[in-house]
Order: sequence, then C-alpha cells, then structure tokens
Amino acid sequence: MHAPPSNSPTAHGPLAGFTVGVTAARRADELGALLQRRGASVLHAPALRIVPLADDSELLAATKELIDHAPDVVIATTAIGFRGWIEAADGWGYGEALLGCLRGVELLARGPKVKGAVRAAGLTEEWSPSSESMAEVLDRLLGEGVAGRRIALQLHGEPLPGFVEALRAAGAEVVGVPVYRWLPPEDLAPVDRLLDATVGRGVDALTFTSAPAAASLLARAEERGMVEEFLAALGHDVLPACVGPVTALPLQSRGVDTVQPERFRLGPLVQLLCQELPARARALPIAGHRVEIRGHAVLVDEELRAVPPAGMALLRALARRPGWVVARAELLRALPGTGRDEHAVETAMARLRTSLGAPKLIQTVVKRGYRLAIDPAAESKYAE
Repeated sequence: MHAPPSNSPTAHGPLAGFTVGVTAARRADELGALLQRRGASVLHAPALRIVPLADDSELLAATKELIDHAPDVVIATTAIGFRGWIEAADGWGYGEALLGCLRGVELLARGPKVKGAVRAAGLTEEWSPSSESMAEVLDRLLGEGVAGRRIALQLHGEPLPGFVEALRAAGAEVVGVPVYRWLPPEDLAPVDRLLDATVGRGVDALTFTSAPAAASLLARAEERGMVEEFLAALGHDVLPACVGPVTALPLQSRGVDTVQPERFRLGPLVQLLCQELPARARALPIAGHRVEIRGHAVLVDEELRAVPPAGMALLRALARRPGWVVARAELLRALPGTGRDEHAVETAMARLRTSLGAPKLIQTVVKRGYRLAIDPAAESKYAE
C-alpha cells in the first residue's frame, strides 16, 4: 500500500509526505486507496480479524432462538452484518424461517446503508433515523414505550454504551444477536511493526474504524510492555483519528484525545486528515524558500522532496531552534542508531542537502555545527 511521493509540484496531494497507519480489518483496501489518492504512504496492520459467520455457534443459537420465540422489535445496525446474518442463516437451512420471523416484527434500520440491506433481503423497515445515530433509535423506542417488549439487537463488534442498559431500565427484554465476533489477528507481525513505527514516530497518524481494533492494539502494546510509550506517541507526535465517538472510547479511556469527522464515514475521516496533518507540519522561511517539514518528505516551495530518515532526523533537530547553531554532537544524538563518529553527521547532512535540492537552506558554521538559514525578516521571531 505504499505510494511513492512525486517530485512534481502539482502532482502531490494534501497528504503527500505523510505516513498513515491503518488498523482496519474490514474495508482497509478502500481506506488505503482513499489515503494514497491524496498522496499518503500507508502502513496497514489489521488489529483484529472477524470470525466467519457460518462458523459462529453463538449466532446460530441466537438465530434459532429468535425463530422459535419471535421478538417484538429487531434493530439492524450494520449493512454488512445484516447481510451476513441472512446469508449465514441460509447456509444453515434457516434462511426462509428467519426472513419469515423478520417480516412479522417491527424492523428498525440504523441509516441508509442498513435500509438498503434490509430491502435487498425482501424486507421493509418500519423506520430508519436520518442521523444514522443509535441515540435517535433509542429515543424513538423509549418514546413508544418498551415495557414488556422483547427487542433483538444486531450486535456488530462495537460497544453500545448505555443503549442496552437504557432499554432494560425501561422494562424491555433485550436479546443480543452477535453477527460477527472480533478476535486478535493470527499474524501479529504487522501489528508489532505498526506499534514500533508509532513509538518510533515512523507514522504521522493512526486511523481507527472500530472500537475493537483500538482495544486490540492497546492490548498488544500492553503485552509487549510498551503501552506507556505508545500512549505518549499518540499524545504528542502521532495523530489518532477515529471514524466516530464510539470507536474512540478505548483510546479516550486511556486519556488519549482523538480527532473525529462530523460524519462517521471513511471519506470524511480522510478529509479530516487532509486538514489536520498539513496544519501540524512545520513551515519555515529559509534562504528565500518556503520549507514545510512533513513526516518523511519536505515541501520546498510546494515541490515535494523525499528525504531519508537520517536526513529528516537532522532537519527536525535544526528546526527545533530555527536559525540557531546546533552542535555536531547534538545532531549525532538525533541520528537513528546513534554511533560516536561525528563524521556520520557530515555524511547524513550532505545527503540531506542533496535531497532538499537547495544546498543553501542549511549553513555550516565552522567548528561549531549547522544552522537553518532563516530569512532575516524571520530572525527576530525565532531569536526570542
């Protein structure tokens, strides 16, 4: 999923030069393509896997139970889950019986995608909220009165805080239908690579499209004894972006502030990153050029220049104190895999200057170190 950055001043997108981690198991290709189309490099590590529906004995038991004892209300929460439920029931030989059961109940569909799945199954929903919000579904049910009513809720791997409790407190019997279950991935190597990249600031943002994925990544960080470093990275340098507030709950419970789009969809999530990441990039007036320091690349007068990791480490160290001389010893400590030979700084610096395509951006100060050649008009701002 890596898209090479372009050196054309017009070809790069708003996310060019940034690396985004994708934790999704489902629709990861779609999210990755949206990010790459806008110039990002993508590091994908599915933080969980979905148990195939036909193999899930819990869903089979819940389906049989609903057919035998029909509920008053069924709430369909996701299109993929609802379709999968009907297909799994069909595979078990209960497809027609389940559809017959659903035809005789008050069927509520959370949003247009779910409504489409309901109608594709030959059913008609009683009602669907315009907001796609479970809170609106809850308000309607409580407004109708639920005392003594049996309500089946299609679960979809996400916690629904307060929803079930509120219905039960109002006198309803709530039956969960576990349409699919989340489990840790069988291959943990990609997850470990993503955790290492996050802690090492090798990604600029992490995207989460489900609460279980966020919880799974946190659990793996705990197992590896690196959860504090992981949380520190999310608190400062790596932007955690969640598709919605429910997805953000596991991170927020650990004190991590997240960003979320107003509409809980992949497109708006990507658009949010297109605003947030460039806004976080450091832009400096250097030697008559506008230089914007991004994750793994630099915009020099809107031209995208790929920079190797050692060069980015040096540039960030210089940019922390624009215009001030930074000693070779300090720059050596900033280099990845720090050794003791200051010659490594000179080698990395030469490559950095070549990568930037404008050698005069960085000045050598004899016997002292290096400095960014901040424009005179900006000197006073950075000298305070």
